[in-house]
Amino acid sequence: MDPCTATLRRSPKVTGTPPDVVCLGESMVTFLPTRPGRLADVPSFDRAIGGAESNVACALAAAGYRTKWVGRVGCDGFGDHLTEAIGAHGVDVSAVVRDPARPTGVYFRTAADRAADGHEVVYYRAGSAASAMSPGTVPYGMLADARVLHLSGITAALSDSCLALVRALTARDGWPGPAGRPLVSFDVNFRPGLWPDAAAGGEVLLELARGADLVFVGADEAETAWGVGDPHAIRAALPEPAVLVVKRGGEGATVFERGIAGPGGGAAGAGAAVGTGAPGSGDGADDAGAVGAADGEGPVPRGAVAPARGGLAPRDSVAPARGGLSPRDTVTHVPAPRVDVVAAVGAGDAFAAGFLAGTLRGLGVAARVRHGHLTAAAALTVPGDLAVPVGRARADRLVALDDEAWGTLHLGPGWTGDDQEVRTP
Repeated sequence: MDPCTATLRRSPKVTGTPPDVVCLGESMVTFLPTRPGRLADVPSFDRAIGGAESNVACALAAAGYRTKWVGRVGCDGFGDHLTEAIGAHGVDVSAVVRDPARPTGVYFRTAADRAADGHEVVYYRAGSAASAMSPGTVPYGMLADARVLHLSGITAALSDSCLALVRALTARDGWPGPAGRPLVSFDVNFRPGLWPDAAAGGEVLLELARGADLVFVGADEAETAWGVGDPHAIRAALPEPAVLVVKRGGEGATVFERGIAGPGGGAAGAGAAVGTGAPGSGDGADDAGAVGAADGEGPVPRGAVAPARGGLAPRDSVAPARGGLSPRDTVTHVPAPRVDVVAAVGAGDAFAAGFLAGTLRGLGVAARVRHGHLTAAAALTVPGDLAVPVGRARADRLVALDDEAWGTLHLGPGWTGDDQEVRTP
């Protein structure tokens, strides 16, 4: 059957209920080397899938959330494989468009980490189906139904029409959909090689990030894109988002959250420390219901993304001072556990998925970060982009550890398996 006329199969997990998260962007077929070495020396490759936004969708679906991936692929076998593989993870792929005139993007990479000197990656994505996405090709109604819309800077780099689309979706005024926009999550994902002018690309990404409600950025990529690597300097450059997550690799992550003004004028719900074990502190008594809730717990309702404890402040509820921190910013740093890394590819997407899952549950900020670290650790300990996540009950137990026990966590390959016990020295 012609794939362009075939009906895309819906995942058995997909229902008529609006999705918790819609992830919009490019996904490609990935070819992973069967052994280390230069691309010129690798004799064969294993096929996988890759794409920042679809990675987030798959990780959230594996954790039990309703997710939809919105993208564009060619009328070819690789397009079939992408939609079938992503759908098999429990993601709704019914909104994926098949393009009869453009191919599905593919890429090859070496086994070395992206930051290593020996790393090579070759993309075949110019003129791909995904690069044809534009403001006129996306039905905005399906985006507004979600609680969260997740985007990344990679999409903006693909073409002028893709950039126009991301600009429309991150605009604080003039949302193009028929209803108010959902909470907009934006992962900067600066890839200098994708931009004809890397410096100009960095400025574009800063503009887009300023329009989002929740922003993820690595300190290293902020240094490359904007010349600032210190978390507080990054916040000064990005005062608008209600929540800014600065990822610092093995050191952990620092979160700036604009709090809700409490009765006494203080900031409430901005993110207490996790793991003290004392009732009413961090993820103690007040958050226990959220942490231990059943799989049927509801997501944070759209338009009410500020639960009583630990949630996101309403967008623009507190105007930050230009060029500096809002006086009601709460700053929380959460160290990462020690991880025996197999491959670093996909860890940033996994972190975003874990943090978003905690956001949907209304957890405190430190708990959201710890869930992000655990989801990233699952990805770091497998060779591909996607990993089987740790079960919710076990993740909640680890997130609830006191600071000393959390600091001794050491996670290696296989740690997410049902028969594995995570031990601390």
